[in-house]
Amino acid sequence: MKTVLLIIIIIFFTGILEAQTIWLDELDLTSMQCGWGTPEANKSVEGNPLTLAGQKFERGVGTHAVSTLLLNLDGKGKQFTAFVGLDDEVVDGNGSVKFFVVGDKKILWESPVMKKGDKPEKVNLNLDGIKLLGLLVGDADDWIDYDHADWCDAKIEFTSKRTPDELVVKTAIEPYILTPKPSDSPKINGAKVFGVRPGNPFLYTIAATGKRPMTFSAENLADGLSLDEASGIITGQIMKAGERNVTLIAKNEIGDAKRELRIKVGNQISLTPPMGWNSWNCWACAVDDAKVRESADAMVSSGLINYGWTYINIDDCWEIKPDAKEPELQGELRDKNGMINTNKKFPDMKALADYVHGKGLKLGIYSGPGPLTCAGFTASYQYEFQDAQRYADWGIDYLKYDWCSYSKIAKDRSLPELKKPYQVMRDALSKVPRDIVYSLCQYGMGKVWEWGEEVGGNCWRTTGDITDTWSSMSGIGFNQAGHEKYAGPGHWNDPDMLVVGLVGWGPQLHPSNLTPDEQYTHISLWSLLCSPLLIGADMSRLDDFTLNLLTNDEVIEINQDPLGVQARRIYDEDGKQIWMKEMEDGSKAVGLFYPDLGEKKEPEKYFNWGEKKSAKIILKGNDLGISSKFTVRDVWRQKDLGVFENVFETEVPYHGVVLIRLAEAK
Repeated sequence: MKTVLLIIIIIFFTGILEAQTIWLDELDLTSMQCGWGTPEANKSVEGNPLTLAGQKFERGVGTHAVSTLLLNLDGKGKQFTAFVGLDDEVVDGNGSVKFFVVGDKKILWESPVMKKGDKPEKVNLNLDGIKLLGLLVGDADDWIDYDHADWCDAKIEFTSKRTPDELVVKTAIEPYILTPKPSDSPKINGAKVFGVRPGNPFLYTIAATGKRPMTFSAENLADGLSLDEASGIITGQIMKAGERNVTLIAKNEIGDAKRELRIKVGNQISLTPPMGWNSWNCWACAVDDAKVRESADAMVSSGLINYGWTYINIDDCWEIKPDAKEPELQGELRDKNGMINTNKKFPDMKALADYVHGKGLKLGIYSGPGPLTCAGFTASYQYEFQDAQRYADWGIDYLKYDWCSYSKIAKDRSLPELKKPYQVMRDALSKVPRDIVYSLCQYGMGKVWEWGEEVGGNCWRTTGDITDTWSSMSGIGFNQAGHEKYAGPGHWNDPDMLVVGLVGWGPQLHPSNLTPDEQYTHISLWSLLCSPLLIGADMSRLDDFTLNLLTNDEVIEINQDPLGVQARRIYDEDGKQIWMKEMEDGSKAVGLFYPDLGEKKEPEKYFNWGEKKSAKIILKGNDLGISSKFTVRDVWRQKDLGVFENVFETEVPYHGVVLIRLAEAK
């Protein structure tokens, strides 16, 4: 009897010793998807104490919708408890979220829609038998603005010993490269049409791949222009309006390549969508002169310049910051003539512009119509004409103009008030002798796509800020349907920057959270949409996979097609979509996508449960206006797939794309 009792006692205490409680804040959060910012242990997403309806919590995780985390319980979980809600740091009247706990593809618990000030909801779940547990914060179907969500006092009790390291499911898919290596023979890429205003400085770099050294020349080059035969950089001025067809020539030891460039001298610039780099999605306010120069160097050394990538754009944080504590951000906001000053991180903007121009690239800058920028630096309110002149004096080629603090100036959100500040800066830019691409950044308010061209914009943001999550990228990209009639040469819809490569909003960076399939979808869709293509990654550390995404000349050709027709959606059923873009040569660029956006109504679909999914998509020539046989070319693989009669079908990976180009068979 004593022996039996001893065995029972041993088993009891062994169970106690093996049982374990693991707190959510102890886990590796790098695999947690976050719709904005990065998840924070024991802090809100903005780094403040975790606070729900006035109640502070010492432990937990602050995140932002749409947010997901998948955990491998292996059937050993006992109980999950937490308090959830919208953090008090949210601006009053903003944000709404729903929390879900999903186990083995079934919803175990969900909260009501939660807003700031709502009493925390308690989660207390039995986990018996659950192998995979998913934690989801949804956006409550009203977009993700201010959706700062907290899992407070969140912990999992286990029936046996587990470690935090073995809990988090890392479902990364190995990158795969589709773009073939370029030939050693010369090939001219980039825009086939270029706009410039009479008398303004001209800068165009012939983009060409092939073995170096390479020399460049041009036939029928306009008076006032000169070409550097070693670099392919064309500079000068054209004084007379009109159109000229120039034959560009690139030559190396293997052979030569020729291509026509149409130069249009008139009132329109940005005749194809801008292509380049922007500092915000990698460096944010950690940007400085050295990082910009480094990015320009990398644009050349990586070979991206040989595909038409042109702009090096400085985003926020180059100006003086009022009341700054950091010495490098302090100083006089403007000189005695009202001309804006740079902070100490940018000691000589003119010298920086000269450096960038010397590489055949162009320099962009950032401001806003209010008193302050989004990050609290000096902006352009009541100094628009001085700022436009300052940009021209420095040699700036691109201006991103961000609404932000103008919300305190505008009387309301009526159309006249939305248009006014952008018209003021347009008038100022029109008075300086320099072509400056004008990018309106006001997040799609007032259906800006309907009037952006009217106020002189060359492109305009149609949406809020993008992040490197599937919910953000797909939610933005696949919601561009219907905007196509407002885009064309000189005026483009802008669904925000590219989130591939190393991103992070500075100074700490991480590889994009988009899977390889999702990144192919991202680049394919943005190219079909005639979107500005602005890389948001650390240019000095582009890996082979990211370069493969950014150096496919046939994909870029779809984006840069001179006809300038934005793709339209022609099919949207059963989670599958088809988008089609008319090309100047009469062919059609078509994206076959499997985004399965119904996941918003099925929370379990936000998680990768370890299954490989794909869908068969059927494309009919009749739907494209093609009544005869047609040829199909796989654009990413740059491979002809054959001749088809009315029907083409293919398997498309989950969240992936097959990008093709069709033409009537001869």
